Amino acid sequence: MSYSIAILGASGYTGAELIRLIARHPSIEIKALGAFSKAGQTVAQVYPHLRHLDLPAMVPFDQIDWSGIDLCFCALPHKTSQEVIRDLPKSLKIVDLSADFRLRDPEAYQKWYGNPHSAVEMQGEAVYGLTEFYRDEIAGARLVAGTGCNAATGQFALRPLIAAGVIDLDEIILDLKAAVSGAGRALKENLLHAELSEGYHAYALGSTHRHLGEFDQEFSKVAGRDVHIQFQPHLIPANRGILGTAYVRGDAQAVHDTLAAAYDDEVFVEVLPMGEAPSTRHIRGSNFCHIGVVPDRRPGRAIVIAALDNLTKGSSGQALQNANLMLDISETEGLMMAPLFP
Repeated sequence: MSYSIAILGASGYTGAELIRLIARHPSIEIKALGAFSKAGQTVAQVYPHLRHLDLPAMVPFDQIDWSGIDLCFCALPHKTSQEVIRDLPKSLKIVDLSADFRLRDPEAYQKWYGNPHSAVEMQGEAVYGLTEFYRDEIAGARLVAGTGCNAATGQFALRPLIAAGVIDLDEIILDLKAAVSGAGRALKENLLHAELSEGYHAYALGSTHRHLGEFDQEFSKVAGRDVHIQFQPHLIPANRGILGTAYVRGDAQAVHDTLAAAYDDEVFVEVLPMGEAPSTRHIRGSNFCHIGVVPDRRPGRAIVIAALDNLTKGSSGQALQNANLMLDISETEGLMMAPLFP
């Protein structure tokens, strides 16, 4: 059986990544591509690396015929996404790649994003899109909220440990290095090559990073008590990839055993042998996440490292993984490509 989909925000990085992935999907066909500033252009004009594909032109959202479309990916900016999704057909399945439906509490959303939610009634309907932990709920959902790429990286490393109680919940430090594509395609002075290359820097210092809202929500839920980790991201001069390093208090072997058991049956998450550390170069362009555990020199402490591609497993690949479940397609369909190396 074949399904028809639309992508709103097709001209952004996550939109292009969705096109790349879906182009090789045997059961999904792209019927409509929506865009703002690039409306009226072809995909070949916006993304020459996709010129070999036979795709519809990018059009304004109000020109899309929703009849016959089974699912819509919304790869739109935060705040814009909720306003667009609110007015989409109620029969349409939706995977949202923005932050607009990740937080269940409207007050938490306003705290972290600075404005009241304009589709509060849909917040309660949305299922959090961390596939490996919400698989059953996602399969029956109409609206799925894809996680933040930083939030996904940290949760893959820490969520099973928090749930199992094998680490001290009050001593968790997550240091994260993120590639520049996570900031989107819009022109920003600090992302110019001359501003960014040959160095890296911390950003969203202290308690200002919005993905902290996701960490608070999800970690507290699995722990059954408030959990507030110490988190600091850094921007690195690379196009793709996230490397998250978590410092925890807990027995390293127990930490490794817990992660290995949690992901034993997961296709896309691989726990490396004890003492082996992952690298972003080994997951680039793929839907895989690699996790490593290394004992600290001090007994009773461990270092947990997770690596994933922010555009694939951290966003568009995760979105397609969720869409497969929502459409009752094999979860791995269209996602088993090997990482790009070198």
